[in-house]
Amino acid sequence: MDSRVFWLRIKTHGWVYSFSIAATLALGILIGTVVSYGVKGKEGQKSSDATPLTVPSPKLLSNTFSQIAKQLGPSVVNINTESTIKNPHRRRGQQGPDDDENGGNGGMDDFFNRFFGGQGGGQGQGGPNGDAGIRERSLGSGVVVDPKGYIVTNRHVVDKADRIRVRLQDDPPGIQHDAKVVGEDQETDLAVIKIDMDRSVPSAKLGNSDSMQVGDWVLAIGSPFGQVGTVTAGIVSAKGRDIVPGRQFQTFIQTDAAINPGNSGGPLVNMDGEVIGINTAILSETNAYAGVGFSLPSNTVVQVYNQLIGPEHRVSRGSIGIEFSPQPAPAIARVYGVNSGVTISAVVAGSPADQAGLKVGDTITNVDGRDVKNGDELVGEIASRKPGSKAKLGFVRNGKKQETTVAVADRAKLFAARLGEDQENGDESTPKQSKFGATVRSLTPEMAERLDITAGKGVIVQDVKVGSFAEDIGLGRGDVVLEINKQPVNSEDDFAKVESSLKSGQDVVFLVRPRGSSRQDGTVFLAGTLP
Repeated sequence: MDSRVFWLRIKTHGWVYSFSIAATLALGILIGTVVSYGVKGKEGQKSSDATPLTVPSPKLLSNTFSQIAKQLGPSVVNINTESTIKNPHRRRGQQGPDDDENGGNGGMDDFFNRFFGGQGGGQGQGGPNGDAGIRERSLGSGVVVDPKGYIVTNRHVVDKADRIRVRLQDDPPGIQHDAKVVGEDQETDLAVIKIDMDRSVPSAKLGNSDSMQVGDWVLAIGSPFGQVGTVTAGIVSAKGRDIVPGRQFQTFIQTDAAINPGNSGGPLVNMDGEVIGINTAILSETNAYAGVGFSLPSNTVVQVYNQLIGPEHRVSRGSIGIEFSPQPAPAIARVYGVNSGVTISAVVAGSPADQAGLKVGDTITNVDGRDVKNGDELVGEIASRKPGSKAKLGFVRNGKKQETTVAVADRAKLFAARLGEDQENGDESTPKQSKFGATVRSLTPEMAERLDITAGKGVIVQDVKVGSFAEDIGLGRGDVVLEINKQPVNSEDDFAKVESSLKSGQDVVFLVRPRGSSRQDGTVFLAGTLP
């Protein structure tokens, strides 16, 4: 090694940089001392006439982003959860939480994790009491909306967690605060948690998401991959996105601000420093940022939050007990002779719609004089009303306009079986777990095609309760149930009918297409004795 290079290494306190003589000459300032050599180059030219480089004084450029980051940063929290998986085995063809690195199963990229899950995290063996199982850790984000310690996040961040801990950005390393769940809403994937503090906690202000326009600047703040306090910038790419066909109460703000696993539950912020969305999902072939992220609008968040902090800690939505095609179908409109509205495909027996005389084939055109053009508008009108209230419906039957008044019922009670809930002792605020402990939904044609399932066959598992019979036998979220005890199951009603007919002590055999498997992979039996 050249002696002059070695001397430079000593003077810089052991910095291990292997500089050539020419590179050493280019470093004009080291530890406040200008190092100058009068060494000749190849052609004999001296460098003593070189002008030393200098660092200019700090200059104030556009600082809108940095001001918002400083303002909102302290209210954004990191959420760390732990849960115990009782049956950690993985069946043939079933994906695990980290299987999407190379694109998942043929581009589907794990349908449910892609939209409503997929939080990264490590795993450790053993349950909280030394029992068998896997201790799963997950990371997410949240935003404080009340100085008393109330935090909004995604339901999938805290769902089934045995322990929830929150880290504030100004906390010293290693300091976390235990949190409890105040309430959660499966329909919008939102949850409210609370930490108890002896001081006020920095909180964010929510804005009006309806005021946002496509092209507006936004910031996403959160803990992607556990990197606390990360800020990314982008624009509003689109509004009113329905990312899961047939899923109600959820339309999203699309953004190209980078959102990755760990950002879930964190805020999307406008240039006034207001939260206008909660970052919920990404659309990606790799389970990482691909320029398309989705945030639940703040106006929806406010409606859900105000009910979750109420006495019942649940969201009550109105319903009249009808079903209809989630996607507009011009053929239906032509056959039934209507240009606009929602044509009823099923009426729940004994429901308010049934009592009001509505029938299959009727097309609802307005609610209390306000036109409804599609199912989303109809659901929005009815769901926002309190159970027990009245609504006047205009509808078309056989080409003739008619009207009727219908009572609004509690949707959770009206569709208890298919929502995986039931009511105990008439108390609407106390959900009763079903016998199986699984919530299912019918497959839309789009989902059937994506999952490689014959159209009209099977139901997909939307949720599995912790400690339930379904979990014990290995039934998982995203599995497709084709039969139960040799009986075809092609709808939520089929599932509920079979479930209600079984009693404690009876054997139950599910024929299942495991999540992530293709038609070529075949099906599996999951069996057990109903407790």
